[in-house]
Amino acid sequence: MRMLPDMSDAPSALDAELVAIGRAAPGGDPDAEPVTLYDRHGVLVLRVGGVVVKAHQAGRDTGPPLAARMAAAAALPELLLPPVGPPRRVRDRVVTVWPYGEPVGPEDPPWEEGGRLLARLHLTDHRRLTVPRWERPVRAARAVARLSPDGAAERVIREAFAGLPAWVRGEAPAPPPPRPTLIHGDWHLGQLVRMPDGAWRMIDVEDLGIGDPAWDLARPAALFSAGVLPPEDWSRLLAGYASAGGPAATPEGELWDRLDIPAQTLAIQIAATCVISARSAGRPLDGFEDALVDACSRISATRGSPRT
Repeated sequence: MRMLPDMSDAPSALDAELVAIGRAAPGGDPDAEPVTLYDRHGVLVLRVGGVVVKAHQAGRDTGPPLAARMAAAAALPELLLPPVGPPRRVRDRVVTVWPYGEPVGPEDPPWEEGGRLLARLHLTDHRRLTVPRWERPVRAARAVARLSPDGAAERVIREAFAGLPAWVRGEAPAPPPPRPTLIHGDWHLGQLVRMPDGAWRMIDVEDLGIGDPAWDLARPAALFSAGVLPPEDWSRLLAGYASAGGPAATPEGELWDRLDIPAQTLAIQIAATCVISARSAGRPLDGFEDALVDACSRISATRGSPRT
């Protein structure tokens, strides 16, 4: 984390305006020293006292869709972190304000709690909410498109991506989900924060929508399949999800039938992101990153030709 110094020495005008917004917001502290929680991929998140101010990535879906998703978060404060006021625009960036919650720590991650919370989200009556339909995982295609044209790992990832169904690749209309529910759209343990009363809430609602709940299990499923998420953690997540009646919970064999394409897609997306980061830093892939690229190789080996 980097501490922002006195405003006269602030590193950017955007930082300064975010700090001013946080200090003036309900729950903010006029005297609080701002702390940078996240500053990557065009997203800047600052904590200012009891609030968090987020400058969203340029070009992301904002405007009415984001406002609708934030309204849904405000309507479901027992599940989602409610916003502090509506979105605003600062220096051509969309900025939102949220209460501060303690992020998940490395000790005993809340897999069961996360699974139960996710199940409750999927069981929510979404007919009373106005949120967009979650049609397809657009981030995977974006990540693959950013890969360098050269490199062995890049070739493996592109080959695996070419084998995904055309609708996942954005080359055909997405089919309707078999049982649509309200889904987070980008779920992982990093999307949980603990509130002062000890309860967990989900954050980052930019992908909230109506879709197939299997996609919310896709990231941990991908990491489990790649061998980087321990089996006991995967089991804890599924146990928590099933105990709360999660609609995607089915017998083991049937569950993987539903998770096959979502898990493969997220493995490819994460692998692409890892390779891009490693190349940008001029370093070799680490063990985690190699495992994801190897997973992409196994994905291709299970298919004879690209899907349509």
